[in-house]
Amino acid sequence: MRTSVLLHPRPEGLYCPPGDFFIDPVRPVNRALITHGHSDHARSGHRSVLATQQTLDIMGLRYGEDFAGTTQAARLGETIALDGVSVSFHPAGHVLGSAQIAVEHQGTRIVASGDYKRQRDATCAPFEPIPCDVFITEATFGLPVFRHPPDTEEIARLLKSAAQFPERSHLVGAYALGKAQRVMRLLRDAGYDRPLYIHGALAKLSEYYQSQGIDLGTLEPATVESGGKDDFAGAIVVGPPSAFADRWARRFPDPISCFASGWMRIRQRAKQGGVELPLIISDHADWDELTATIKETGAEEVWVTHGREEALVRWCELEGIVAKPLHLVGYEDEGD
Repeated sequence: MRTSVLLHPRPEGLYCPPGDFFIDPVRPVNRALITHGHSDHARSGHRSVLATQQTLDIMGLRYGEDFAGTTQAARLGETIALDGVSVSFHPAGHVLGSAQIAVEHQGTRIVASGDYKRQRDATCAPFEPIPCDVFITEATFGLPVFRHPPDTEEIARLLKSAAQFPERSHLVGAYALGKAQRVMRLLRDAGYDRPLYIHGALAKLSEYYQSQGIDLGTLEPATVESGGKDDFAGAIVVGPPSAFADRWARRFPDPISCFASGWMRIRQRAKQGGVELPLIISDHADWDELTATIKETGAEEVWVTHGREEALVRWCELEGIVAKPLHLVGYEDEGD
């Protein structure tokens, strides 16, 4: 069958007419399949939601338990029939609970990868390449300039700075879902055993990660109401990037501003954001990982979405792979 008949863009999101469902819709719909819990992919108000149990749990934490009319948990690798269309969820390696969604009907398989990364991450299941006819890939870092260094090297830079400036606090900006917990776990794996201080916005999600068996060590609230600035000398404080732009950040002693993001590869962006210690740690695939993943799937056709679409489409064409941009709207870089 023609692939566009099985799945195609609509204003609400990617729509499957035979199965009558949407993938990561940006507007409320009757039936939504959700790849992961970031707010640009997982929104409240749908009549029914199908996602992994961890994604459903995360949506409940972020939006309240009544975020959808009904919910159904999908087990990884399990095939579910929706009006004659087979769907299955497979690890995406992006954040806890994230999944690619394979859609199969009349011998055609399309895999919607959502957001994904290929670097090892102890806080979520690793990406699993799924053979398919059409692969829908993100392109957040879809330019050759983006090549992410090992995250262990970036964490080593943070720890070196903390050792060099024991009188100062290090404020690490990291997105609340996925990135913050990954940074914490990387610090623990590097041998950092002191308490980590976290912004209140990270508390519920970090507790949930801990409940899922992901050891983040001792986490303390980053408050100074009961003490003074000196209590945080030498401390590592983790919070959402927005928190470091307000008065909250001024409560710490001579803080060193850090930001964990793939965008920190661009020095000018780090400078404009006032970031003293940029940490190139991304929850998205870089250029080499994007191109390698496309080859691994064996897809004869690639659809590119939310990111640097043109460069990746051109690369596919040079490799003899049919490719096109989807031009989906409403997806940002919350988990970069």
